[in-house]
Amino acid sequence: MKEILTNKNYHLADESATIAMGKQLADIVNNSLKQGMVVYLYGDLGAGKTTLTRGFVQGMGHKGHVKSPTYTLVEPYELGEWQVYHFDLYRLSDPEELEYMGIRDYFADDCCCFIEWPEKGRGMIKAPDLQINLAYSDEQRTLSIQAKTALGEQVLAELADY
Repeated sequence: MKEILTNKNYHLADESATIAMGKQLADIVNNSLKQGMVVYLYGDLGAGKTTLTRGFVQGMGHKGHVKSPTYTLVEPYELGEWQVYHFDLYRLSDPEELEYMGIRDYFADDCCCFIEWPEKGRGMIKAPDLQINLAYSDEQRTLSIQAKTALGEQVLAELADY
């Protein structure tokens, strides 16, 4: 019987290791899951949430610049059969604002949603498949991934150990 994984921890030496982790998540979505997922991202400002998402977006095939959606609330990426949405809810003053932008439409089977500061959208956003916590560890980062659904457990089972 296959062991069910609910949590994995990683030590990320630098920015390129954080991007590589995002690309590995994209590879799992493209080659194994064949469906989208919702990822909640937690961590202090500058902890690497956008860097991880950049790696994912690039891993899904995006060739251009990947910027933080701090002022736009969401950055959409249409990548072939996939839609990737990078949300940054840091500046959101009321979760009800998400209803006006049609938030429910972003959570389809062909969509991967990475949500920074998800607590600001409580009650308006879909529950996560994965919860990722990034933290400083001297000049490096630690990353903890927690599965919140069976889909999340599948991702953890396929994610390589660093």
